[in-house]
This record gives sequence, structure tokens and C-alpha cells, in this order.
Amino acid sequence: MVRVKICGITSWPDAKLCVDAGAHALGFNFFPPSPRSVTPAEAWEMIRKLPPYVAAIGVFVDWDPAAISALARSLHLSGVQLHGNEPPGDVAALAAHGPVVKAMAVKRGFKLEVLKRYRDASAILLEGFRRGFHGGASAKLDWSVARQATKYARIVLAGGLTPENVVEAIQTARPYAVDVATGLEVKLAKKDEARVRAFMSAVESVR
Repeated sequence: MVRVKICGITSWPDAKLCVDAGAHALGFNFFPPSPRSVTPAEAWEMIRKLPPYVAAIGVFVDWDPAAISALARSLHLSGVQLHGNEPPGDVAALAAHGPVVKAMAVKRGFKLEVLKRYRDASAILLEGFRRGFHGGASAKLDWSVARQATKYARIVLAGGLTPENVVEAIQTARPYAVDVATGLEVKLAKKDEARVRAFMSAVESVR
């Protein structure tokens, strides 16, 4: 089954809801301008309660690699996800300590060959482009582009995913995983139980 990461977790009730629904990974956002950002202390209060085999992923935007590594160790993060302008060298440095997902916004003129520069990443997250946003913008991309990208890397599909469209998205893109935040909310930064469970059911239905 395609793996599911639910991002923008801001409270333990939301974390537990997503875990109980079957999410494989939860994302904790350390980008303060985001309405879904949490402090390291807030993240730890949730991460320490997670059951075995549920990954805790830290989401960062243009942090210094040494600071990311230090926080990843202290919070026992399963991996890190980079949503800024991090160069390949930063990805390589972090990959020496654990899994790294490099996010890229697909906009006009995007060349898939750029993925080759990030060969040290465990996976590449592709999302739609919206000026001023670093993820969480619900900006959809052309899923066929994501399908082509699977020739170059393990692909995580994000951007505008919902319970209503995730089946088509997976069937078109055939990603390694999907990453969703906004599409599971009816109130900003608060996950909706019905939408979370509908999303997981939809993903599980794809064969």
C-alpha cells in the first residue's frame, strides 16, 4: 500500500486520531510562519506518546544542517523533510545521519533532471507551487509529472490531496507515498476525523 504521511500535526488528539486511522507517519512543522508550526517542546509531548512503527518527521525550511541534526537527535525524529532552498550539499550532510525527504515545488519550466542533484535524499516530495508558501498551500501539481519523476527518485506526492481525489492521484502518479495536511482540515490546523478516516480508506482501496 502507498504510505501516508499526515502533516501539520499540532495537538495530541490530532496525532492519536491519525495514528488510529492508520497513518504511517506524522509531520511536525518547525517553520514558525506556518499556522501549523509547533515548538520542539510541543512536538516532543506528542512524539514521546507515538506507538512503535509510526514515523515522526520534522519539517524544516532553510535551517542550518547542524541545527536540524541536533533537534532530530533530541526529538528522536525518524527523518527530516526540507521545504526550503536547501542545496544538495545540505541534503548529503543530513543524509549521513538519517532519512531526508527533499521537497520541491513544481512550477512552469520545472526540469525533472534536477532531481539527479539530490541523489542523497531518501525521497523527493513533489508539490504544487504557490508564491510565498513552503508546503501546506493546497497547490495541486500535474500528477503525470510526478509519474515521470519516479524514473529518477522515490516520489512522495503532495499538494491539494483530499479524500475525494487521492485515489486518482495515486493511480496516475504511482508514488511511494502521499503527504497531506490541508485536505484533511475543515478548520485551520485542526484535523477532521471524518476526512482523515475517509482519506485512509481511499488510499487503502487502491490496488
